[in-house]
Amino acid sequence: MVIKRPTKILSVKDQIAEQLRSDIISGELPPNTKLNEKVLAERFGLSRGPIRDVILQLSKEGLLISKNNCGASVNSLLDVKLQKLMINLRRSIELFAIDQLKDSLTEEDFQELENILNELQAAFDKEDYTKVTKVDISFHHYLIYKAGGDELINIWYPYVMRMRLNYKRLTTSSACVQEHRLILDSLKSGDINKAARAVKANIK
Repeated sequence: MVIKRPTKILSVKDQIAEQLRSDIISGELPPNTKLNEKVLAERFGLSRGPIRDVILQLSKEGLLISKNNCGASVNSLLDVKLQKLMINLRRSIELFAIDQLKDSLTEEDFQELENILNELQAAFDKEDYTKVTKVDISFHHYLIYKAGGDELINIWYPYVMRMRLNYKRLTTSSACVQEHRLILDSLKSGDINKAARAVKANIK
């Protein structure tokens, strides 16, 4: 039986943040693009107050950077050394999470992760690569949250979002889905070491 996830109701600010994330991930808003509060307020039909809140939120996530008297802009690409550091930090967090998940996931958890993989394949089939990125992140987000709740999410999330600005690794849909499938199947079988190796192979 496939468990259908309930539709999450987002606040207006969350909807705007989600749209701007999509714009950044898709490249519609490239690195170093300056954001104009007035233009954004007009685009979304809001006052500047909520827009400032969204900018602050996305700055905390690492997608935007705000400077005094300069406004906000899309963050720049990381140089090679910093990108490698980000990869290592993210791997460390996710390997910690995998270790915490030993014998703790339920059948409902496994079904939810299966649903996410189905979404991932569907996004590839539609060639919606912004959706692919978001669903990919949601798979890891689910595991991180199950391992450490909001506290661990708050440590992990800025790394994964910041890395997305540099993300150029091309892969086929079958390879990407298979990488995540290996993580899930290893967790199902209780082989934490194999799951850890699969996570390390996926984060590049």
